[in-house]
Order: sequence, then C-alpha cells, then structure tokens
Amino acid sequence: MRRSALALVVCAAASVTLVGAYSALGDSAPAVPIVDPCVPREWRATSGVEAAIEQIVLSTADGAACELGVSREELLLALGSGSDLDSFAAENDITRSDAESAIRKGLDGAIGDAEQADAIGAGTARLLRQISENFPIGILLTVLGNAADVFS
Repeated sequence: MRRSALALVVCAAASVTLVGAYSALGDSAPAVPIVDPCVPREWRATSGVEAAIEQIVLSTADGAACELGVSREELLLALGSGSDLDSFAAENDITRSDAESAIRKGLDGAIGDAEQADAIGAGTARLLRQISENFPIGILLTVLGNAADVFS
C-alpha cells in the first residue's frame, strides 16, 4: 500500500472512531446550565470599544430575555432576522411589538450600566440611545448583531 493511501485509511479510521466516541458519550455529558437573565451581572473592566460593545449586546439580551421570561440564548437565536423574531414571538405567546419593546428596553438598561461602569462615555451613550429609540427594529438588530465590527 502506498504511503498516501495508508495515511488516508488511518485518517478515515480516526474519524470513524472519533464520531463513534462522541455518539457513545451522547447524553452522558453534563448539561451546561442556562444562566438566569434576570440576575444582574458585573461589568468586566474593558480594554477597548469592542469589549464594551460585546458586554452591551449581552446585557441587552439579558434585559430583554428577563422582560420576556425566556433564556438569553433563546432570544439571541431569535434575533437572526425579522422572520425569526416573528416566530419567536408567536412561539412565546407575545406580540412582535412586545418583543421589540423588550429589546429596546434591554438596550437602554445596558447603555446605562455601561455608562455607570465607565465602559462608555456620555457621548457614546447618547448616540446609542438615539439609535435604540429611532432606528427600525430590523436595523437595530443588525447593528446589535454586528456591533463589534460596526464600532471597532
């Protein structure tokens, strides 16, 4: 057998073994606990705009999820697009308007927390509040979803 063919067989066998091991472990791996979005989180010291915006996005999701009575992870999955938000609202027996309002309220709270922690200045806080209050929800979700790229 040629060396390249042997290497291919070894790689294939390793792949099958790895997939088999993961399948065998399946449900035995401990579940990662979902953190309660209503529990206040401390703001970490940030070393740049990107880190501050990341915390604002996560804090926004926490605030909105708490308001809506869902997990942050469930809400973040729904923020992918307007149609995902509509599905999320229908699945959780709320209106799209309620979901939008909770997101805006969550962002406002996150902005206040970031300003209080000196993660952002007053001018940035003002700009973010104007965006939150005036941008259509689709654009706001895009800004939140791409915040690190937009502001860095």
